Amino acid sequence: MASVYLGHDGQLERRVAVKLLAPGVARDHDLRRRFARESRLAARLSHPNVVAVYDAGEEDGRPYIVMEYVEGETVADVLRRRGSLPPEEAVEIAAQVCAGLAHAHAHGLVHRDVKPQNLLVARDGRVKIADFGVARGDDASKLTQAGTVLGTAAYLSPEQAAGAEVGPRSDLYSVGAVLYELLSGATPYRFESLAGLAAPRKPPPPLPPHVPPTLADVVARCLAPDPNDRPASAAELERDLRRALEPSSEAPTVRIVRTRRRLRPAIVVVILAAAIALAAGVVLATRGSGGSPPAPPVVQPVPHSNDAAQQARNLADWLRRNSR
Repeated sequence: MASVYLGHDGQLERRVAVKLLAPGVARDHDLRRRFARESRLAARLSHPNVVAVYDAGEEDGRPYIVMEYVEGETVADVLRRRGSLPPEEAVEIAAQVCAGLAHAHAHGLVHRDVKPQNLLVARDGRVKIADFGVARGDDASKLTQAGTVLGTAAYLSPEQAAGAEVGPRSDLYSVGAVLYELLSGATPYRFESLAGLAAPRKPPPPLPPHVPPTLADVVARCLAPDPNDRPASAAELERDLRRALEPSSEAPTVRIVRTRRRLRPAIVVVILAAAIALAAGVVLATRGSGGSPPAPPVVQPVPHSNDAAQQARNLADWLRRNSR
């Protein structure tokens, strides 16, 4: 549809991106209207996660848009280079996309073509949404015939693939598809024909084992066939994504219970053991001296007390009386 060039803004001394409609396409009245509408829609937005539009016009019959130049790469480039990303990096990209979409949705715009090629990653890690060429405003007229599918099939929501009306939750489906690919290295679905694209969708293959179940649940909600089963808004999805990697508040807590040592009963046990040993020693000594063993003395039991300290004193008195 268009070519994008790196340009230089001589007045403000900055690099810019210039999107110029292709010569053959420029003769198509409907596409020219769509191209002009893109500039108007994108110019409404001012957000760190959305590519800014600076100017628009026409040169030699070819419309153009002057946009913010983002030095970096697309998410598609990242996937080609790395295959997949750790959950923390994937969530950071998706959360920033949600922030930009929340701003667009608040201004009545549905992007309708969220895919890795339209997500730019700047050198500082900031993610920016580009290409609102198929975006739809609340007050926009239909520029396509009924049933026409725009965008890339692998990231289209079921309702968009069926040519039905789409809303903000259609964009959230696309975010879920992109996040699934970031985590697994593959798109959740592959379609070989329009018939397959329109067929009912089953749950995609499970995400890799290293993906936390809480995060996998958020992705599954985004990919729900029914829009009502998806997150209610891009802002809600951003919150759910960031919470999915937080430690669970329901994790078991190990409590260390410290008990007070009861020393006095321990002393009683030691003294009692000593008394038994002393008594045994006296008996052995008597038997070893020869002759008939004397009649065993009558020994009164140790007076009992429920108080540990008093019990210790009773035992000490008992030992003094019976050790002579």
